[in-house]
Amino acid sequence: MNIPRTAAVFILAFSALSVLPAQAAATDPQTAGAPALPALENSVVKIFATLRRPDMYRPWGKAQPLDVSGSGVVIEGNRILTNAHVVGYASQVQVQPNQSGEKLSATVEAIAPGIDLAILKLEDESFFKTHKPAPRSSALPEVRDAVFAYGYPTGGTSLSITKGIVSRIEFVPYSHATAGLRVQIDAAINHGNSGGPVVSNDKMIGLAFSGAANTQNIGYIIPNEEIELFLHDIRDGHYDGKVYFLEDVQTMENPALRDYLKLDKGVEGAVVNHPYSDDPSYPIKEWDVITRIGDAPVDSEGMVRVNPNLRVRFTYKVQQLARDGKVPLTIIRNGKAMTVNAPVYAKRPRLLDSLNGSYPSYFVYGPVVFTRGTTEFLGGIAGNAVALINNAATGNPMLLHMGDKPTAEQEELVVIAAPFFTHKSITGYSNRQGAVLKSVNGVPVKSLKHLVALLRDSKDDLLQLRFHSRPDETIVLKRKDVVAATDTILADNGIRFQGSPDMMEVWEGKAK
Repeated sequence: MNIPRTAAVFILAFSALSVLPAQAAATDPQTAGAPALPALENSVVKIFATLRRPDMYRPWGKAQPLDVSGSGVVIEGNRILTNAHVVGYASQVQVQPNQSGEKLSATVEAIAPGIDLAILKLEDESFFKTHKPAPRSSALPEVRDAVFAYGYPTGGTSLSITKGIVSRIEFVPYSHATAGLRVQIDAAINHGNSGGPVVSNDKMIGLAFSGAANTQNIGYIIPNEEIELFLHDIRDGHYDGKVYFLEDVQTMENPALRDYLKLDKGVEGAVVNHPYSDDPSYPIKEWDVITRIGDAPVDSEGMVRVNPNLRVRFTYKVQQLARDGKVPLTIIRNGKAMTVNAPVYAKRPRLLDSLNGSYPSYFVYGPVVFTRGTTEFLGGIAGNAVALINNAATGNPMLLHMGDKPTAEQEELVVIAAPFFTHKSITGYSNRQGAVLKSVNGVPVKSLKHLVALLRDSKDDLLQLRFHSRPDETIVLKRKDVVAATDTILADNGIRFQGSPDMMEVWEGKAK
């Protein structure tokens, strides 16, 4: 896989710069009926951030600084709430109050890239004496409710207020394998609105976070329920993340499927087609029919009713019902109804995980740079049909097994991060950027840490690197030559450290 070194592509479903529409919300909008809330306007701020995102294909460095702006809102506790994508990877953050030329220094106190929320703290908290928290509603809005989006969209410098209605409420995937409630509105917003409050009936009902690409007047907000879950999670100073129901399920609409399961006509529910674990003691089995989650009936489309006008996927109830890592279900198994406590998880372990707001780990060994395979790394070929076909045809596990669960034998995928550095030891070998390492001298590589330990402890004169690909070009290196050349290669390419701190801890540790 040949990926340009300058490509810094991220699979961030609601990116501040790529997902949101290009049209600007009017800076002097028609806002008839907008709430007369000068205090609310005073709680909305403009945010300026300088981002230093990872460079996936030069993992020892960072991408060029990127200046972005967004919006935020004052909440209780002398804090400012905004979107994670506005301040993620920020090296500098500043907050500008409404109708002020002053910019106040801020720091990111907590961040949740998956649900796209972040908390800022100001160095000078006297700001909060005159800028009070925005009142928040404790209820979901209704479809067709009038809403007003506050923020600082592209196209002007002053606070903008745009009017619309609630069009749809769903429980959907966000990003980083996170799912949550999402409210669709038709108020005009663009990426500068990100992090600004959306108001209905004089109270904030959520936070603007994206618009639909190549469409007009479709925007999305994170409702207060998701915000409250985030704020509750970070009370101990650490964000643990939302819990998930990881069973694969399907609808029970097809009559033949119902006949196969020998279910009475009136039975409704969702069918488990693949339990997360096949351990005999695991409480969920294949062909279990989930009829209730807690006290909420599950219909044959896998939905639960939230109120008379709203149905969402039944997994929405997990975030309300989960206690001590379990959620109560009523199921039908082999024709018999029973109750079980199904496990829920803080994340879905995958061979190809996300960076989730961190920088990539890496290790330089002579002319070769190794890193972990991540969804962000794979993003380099996501939009290239030819590259996708070629990598699938050669059996690249990043494409074929990206959703697989890690095992003791294969904890993660180790890939070649960059084209080989120029050095005589690599003469004659083709560019293997993006190739997944299979083994070193016949020992299967389980993880990046395992690889570094293997290289650290090796006493062999020659190192044989094999890859998961067809055809498989094997690379043989002279170990002493590679070790001796590493410092020179680092200096020639302006690389300060041979590896990321976690990998250097392994490299400098004692052989086990």
